[in-house]
Amino acid sequence: MDEDRITGKWTELKGRLRETYGELTDNELEETKGERQKLEGLLQQRLGKTKDDIRDTVDRMLESI
Repeated sequence: MDEDRITGKWTELKGRLRETYGELTDNELEETKGERQKLEGLLQQRLGKTKDDIRDTVDRMLESI
């Protein structure tokens, strides 16, 4: 179900992530192909936040779309 939410809202989520974290590139985000684990890994690596912080961030963004 969670993967379905991300896949279904991928374009909007990707745009929101780019607005919020300008250091992320379109190519980096496209490499995750909307897969939550890959996306969270990328964000964790690039932003230096904990896994829980990243998960909360993604959840909040999904809820706001």
